[in-house]
Amino acid sequence: MFEKLDSAKQRFEQVERRMADPEVVSDRKAYEELARERASLEEVVLAYGRYLDLERQHTEAREMLSSEADSEMQEFLRAEAETLQAAVAEQADRLKLLLLPRDSRADKNVIVEIRAGTGGDEAAIFAGDLYRMYQRYAEKHGWKVEPLSASPSEIGGFKEVIFSVRGNEVWPGMRFESGVHRVQRVPVTESQGRIHTSTATVAILPEAEEVDVQIDPADLKIDVFRSTGPGGQSVNTTDSAVRVTHKPTGMVISCQDEKSQLQNKEKAIRILRARLLEAAIEQQQREEAEQRRRQVGTGERSEKIRTYNFPQGRVTDHRVGLTLHRLESVLEGDLDEVVEALTEDDHARALKEVDQA
Repeated sequence: MFEKLDSAKQRFEQVERRMADPEVVSDRKAYEELARERASLEEVVLAYGRYLDLERQHTEAREMLSSEADSEMQEFLRAEAETLQAAVAEQADRLKLLLLPRDSRADKNVIVEIRAGTGGDEAAIFAGDLYRMYQRYAEKHGWKVEPLSASPSEIGGFKEVIFSVRGNEVWPGMRFESGVHRVQRVPVTESQGRIHTSTATVAILPEAEEVDVQIDPADLKIDVFRSTGPGGQSVNTTDSAVRVTHKPTGMVISCQDEKSQLQNKEKAIRILRARLLEAAIEQQQREEAEQRRRQVGTGERSEKIRTYNFPQGRVTDHRVGLTLHRLESVLEGDLDEVVEALTEDDHARALKEVDQA
């Protein structure tokens, strides 16, 4: 680890010297490239400097303790040395995280797909609740939500709803939401007051740019048809709805929300591109996991990740065993505590893997 840190520090200093060179300053492209490299190195170099400073303070405290005769001063120095030792260990863990390979999806926007699962009409209503929850969550973080495709249920909610979320730090904030979400409550359609369990599935896909996934137009089959609403009633009088089939994979995406055939086609291809990128990433991760011969869970979206229990007013995330007794605020988009717990757990797992490597 320290070889990498020393190398990063040396490279950071080299980059700073080059950025001060008048020839580089006059070359805008070269200067911008160095500025980006400097920015990518700065956090780890500053954290390394903090680590070295804490380690120096810890060494000085221990040296003073070994030469101190006064018992009261010894007690003070002993406590100071223990505090600094804990700070050194904490900073070392931070450095390990900073040295991990950067998630290629970290800066990406996402496409969210919510589908009603088991539970009939109640599942569709719950899918609508989740859609509203993510809309509120996005608003709190200043992210923009754009509907891409929706299949409304006759009684309310959605059989399926797909939308994009764009903004700063979207992927880190949304990436843990993939999986089966379970709700326990008395359905609005239930007259006997019995508690039912329904589910909805959520998929979080990093939105792919054209540079990430190249799609050959020859691989696409484009069909147009007339848009329909709940119950099959006609919505538009023109064939503006679009169905895009990706021949190599068999993926099919339909969009009918826009009145323009071109706009529906563009949205369908955005969804297709995101799904193809996700499939490529999952394949790469499977290969890497097999190569390392480790088991980190199936990662299948069929795994139940969270339960929303209305009678008890609680939300439980089963992956980290976190239970919050404030269901209403969570459904209003107050997800930060859940995301923080999942992020901390993810970091702890990553550190464990580094230590075992």
